[in-house]
This record gives sequence, structure tokens and C-alpha cells, in this order.
Amino acid sequence: MSQRFAFTLAATDAGARLGEIATPRGTIRTPAFMPVGTAATVKAVTTDQLRASGVDVVLANTYHLMLRPGAERIARLGGLHGFMRWDRPILTDSGGFQVMSLAKLRTITDAGVAFQSHIDGASHLLTPERAIEVQCLLGADIQMQLDECIALPATREEIDRAVDRSLAWAKRCKLAFESLAKPGQALFGIVQGGTDASLRAHSADALVAMDFPGYAIGGLAVGESQSAMLDTLELTARRLPAHKPRYLMGVGAPVDLIEAVARGADMFDCVLPTRSGRHGQAFTWSGKVNLRNARHAEDARPLDPESRCPAARDYSRAYLHHLVKSEEYLGAMLLSWANVAFYQELMAAMRAAIAEGRFAAWAAQTKMQLAGRGAE
Repeated sequence: MSQRFAFTLAATDAGARLGEIATPRGTIRTPAFMPVGTAATVKAVTTDQLRASGVDVVLANTYHLMLRPGAERIARLGGLHGFMRWDRPILTDSGGFQVMSLAKLRTITDAGVAFQSHIDGASHLLTPERAIEVQCLLGADIQMQLDECIALPATREEIDRAVDRSLAWAKRCKLAFESLAKPGQALFGIVQGGTDASLRAHSADALVAMDFPGYAIGGLAVGESQSAMLDTLELTARRLPAHKPRYLMGVGAPVDLIEAVARGADMFDCVLPTRSGRHGQAFTWSGKVNLRNARHAEDARPLDPESRCPAARDYSRAYLHHLVKSEEYLGAMLLSWANVAFYQELMAAMRAAIAEGRFAAWAAQTKMQLAGRGAE
């Protein structure tokens, strides 16, 4: 097993990229989808189920874990991997997005973000240095710089200020990381700039000059249209080094993932698979299935007889419908598991298509399948 962080680009097919990220805790096959493990758990899914589904890496939330149970406590207990019984790579966000969206009161200055916990109202200060300290205490394999992510639409002045502040914080995070990180861990810079092409270019170029091991594209899927998101992704990806991984943060729906891979993104995360599962919705190759719908009440078919996931293959739609309507915990558990597995199947299919030089044809056919209304 590699004891350092490294990215290998194995093949390209038009804009789509096939690669591998080597870390001391295992290899991440890209394009990769990372299930979101907000509070050291992917909601309603066990780590054994994640492994069986083919998950290479999970995301954990710095903000939530620093508030409860606390980064220092997790460190005393041996780190996040042992705490949540996950021996493969973990990526942590910086906590900045959650501070912006969840904190009861917050004050953003060049020093950092002062905020009150959404849990108990306690006061905290999240600086670039503290964001890195927390992630290192957790033991994350891939860490994110602290950045300022603002909702769209926003004025150019607001976006410009957030870009400059995020770049200043990137430098401070890099210095802190160099003194605190263990061998094999990596820090990603985050490109900001809203949907403004010139600001995105400025942010990307400045971060590339800082020479991070990888780059995240943040500040998207925060209120802009899909076309604006994809256009911004495409122009941003072109300015990032081909030999380093590109992580599109917070995206998304299956079709969004296909479109983003076509534009050069390598890594993704989103709560959609598990959140949808908890609300009675399943993702399949024929489109999304709403198990609350009465049409499934006597449907003996599974979600997907060809799936390797027992939740999708071995339980009838009628039974899943019953569990959802009865508000049984098992319904959310099975559908979340099935959705996590489907997303991994989707990424595996993309990797195979890129390797065989048929990504464009595969993408066109799959988008048509996923748009099918019959599954509803």
C-alpha cells in the first residue's frame, strides 16, 4: 500500500477522466462518489454495507464532529477511522459551509468565523488554523481548506470579497497543514468565484500557484441553474492541472454526475442517496422510484433483479412500500443502502465506459434511461 498521496490519470475520453488516488489507507478509483457521513456515520447504512457496495472513500463533516462529540475526544479514542470502524480513506470538509448554513449567529472576518453552535448555542471560533487542527485530530486522509462559500445569486462585490478571503485562508491552511499533518495526508484548495468566469479564473490560477495536491470546485449547487453550474465547472476544470484530482463539492443527482464527469470532474459527494432513501425514494437504472406511491402496494418485483445489493435485489417493491408507509426504520435502511449501492454502480459503469473509449455513447443512452417516467 502506498504511504503517500498520489494521483494517476489512467485514461481520458473527451473530457471524462479515469484515474486512481493512492493513499496510505487505500486506493480511490475515480470518478468516485463519496457517501456523506455527516456525524461519523452514513445515515442508516453500516460500514460493512458501504464496503460491500464498493465504496472507496466517505466524507465526514468537520463542523458537526468538532461540536459533537469533539475532535479532541475522537483523537483520544484513536481517530475517526477507528471510531466509526472504517479502514478506508476519509475526506473531511473544512466546516465552513456548515458554519454559514447552520450556525445560529455568525460573524465572518478575515481572522475566521465566530459562531454559536446550532446544538447548544455555545460560542466557537473557526479559523483556518483551527479547521486544519480539527481535521488532523480526526485523522482525515484528504482535508479541505477553510473557505467562504456564499449562496447564489450574489453581487460581484460579495463574490469578489469571498474569493480574496478564501485565497488568504488557503495560504494559512497550507502553513498549518505542513506543521500538523501526518505523511500521506493531503490538503485540497477550493476554487470559489460563483458563476463569474473571471473570478473563477483568478481563484483557480492563484490556488494552482500554491501547488496543492488536489483541487475542489466549491460554491456550486447553491442556487444557480444546472446549465450555469456545468458551464462554470467546465471553465474551472480547464484551468486546473491535469495531473491532480478535481473534486466537485455537493453534487448531486445521477444525471448531474454524468454531466460533471464529462466536464472533467473526478470526485463527488452529496446527501441525496441517503436523504432520498429516508424519504421513500430509490434510484434505479430506469429512473427514480417513489415507494410511497400506491402502485407499488402489490408489486412483487424487486427494485433491480440484477443488482449486487441485497436491498435492491432481494426485497419486493410491495414490501418496501409497506415499510415506508408504516414508517418502519427498516424501510429507510434498505432504501438508503440500495441508493448508495446504485451510486457506486453508476460510477463503476462510468469508469468502464471511459476505459473503453465509449463514454459519450454510454452517457447519452444512460441519461435517456434515467429520465424514464415508468419507474415512478
